[in-house]
Amino acid sequence: MRTVNVHEAKTQLSRLLEAVEAGEEVVIARSGRPVARLVGLARTAPRRQLGLLAGRFTVPDDFDAPLPEAELRLFEGS
Repeated sequence: MRTVNVHEAKTQLSRLLEAVEAGEEVVIARSGRPVARLVGLARTAPRRQLGLLAGRFTVPDDFDAPLPEAELRLFEGS
């Protein structure tokens, strides 16, 4: 974690942001006393888009039909 004074933070903001984007934390101090911490934001997953794969595959008519007895025993560990 790097500590910089307010003047340096103002003049080197672009470089400090690059450091933060690389995962570093920067503490900003006034008269040697820490007053703020500059940290990167957590990346959020993009919003899911409903219907994105519509028409790209078909669901068989029997997709929810009971499994054959032999396969069912395999799943149940019998």
